[in-house]
Amino acid sequence: MYETLLVDTQDAIATITINRPEKLNALSSRVIAELTAVLEALGAGSVRVAILTGAGDKAFVAGADIAEMSELSAAEAKAFADAGHRLGYALEDAPFPVIAAVGGFALGGGCELALACDFIYASDRARFGQPEVNLGLMPGFGGTQRLARRVGTALARELVYTADMIDAEHALRIGLVNGVVPHAELMDRVRAVAVKIASKAPLAVASTKRVITRAADADLRLANELEATAFGVLFDSEDMREGTQAFVQKRKATFNGK
Repeated sequence: MYETLLVDTQDAIATITINRPEKLNALSSRVIAELTAVLEALGAGSVRVAILTGAGDKAFVAGADIAEMSELSAAEAKAFADAGHRLGYALEDAPFPVIAAVGGFALGGGCELALACDFIYASDRARFGQPEVNLGLMPGFGGTQRLARRVGTALARELVYTADMIDAEHALRIGLVNGVVPHAELMDRVRAVAVKIASKAPLAVASTKRVITRAADADLRLANELEATAFGVLFDSEDMREGTQAFVQKRKATFNGK
């Protein structure tokens, strides 16, 4: 169905692989459009967790497709950035967590793509950076904002201004990634986390994701009100009744997302 993606869904876990290894999985306009479309399609189904990764051993996504981007006019570049932002919002708005599995370069748009996921696991070969200033540009897919929210404003400024590339252990120390594992073990580790999340109540996980995302920039009182409202809504769900009854009956809960 997709020219630039491989999509495999098993046991309510979707693995989305950007499949342009000869281009280091660079984000062309087609890749961006197809990723946005697949997230919308999966959101209408029964997927409980998605894993986003890149084909080959060299790159998650090495950046935007510079050959395509270099020919853009200012208006076309704005439209390209807008498409990248729509993809970022699609990742954040998906009714399931999206885990980035970064096994190589995640630079420029690739780093921004990973930052829009719920969290990131990296192999010991991973490298991260926002090198746009080397091209006379700046991050255009949310890098100036999501990076600062993830690691803090001062560190984000340093990484963007210097265009420095950092390794996986450095990324772990500053909170950019959640964990670092040997390269050969990356997908097994991410799948294990995905299986654990998929076993939980999907409506509760989706509500938690929505509140964390929506309340990130709200003041504490408004954020807590959003939380309380979502908490109350879950009491109308079959999953809440199943989960609480299973706890009382000392058995494993079976959630159906209703």
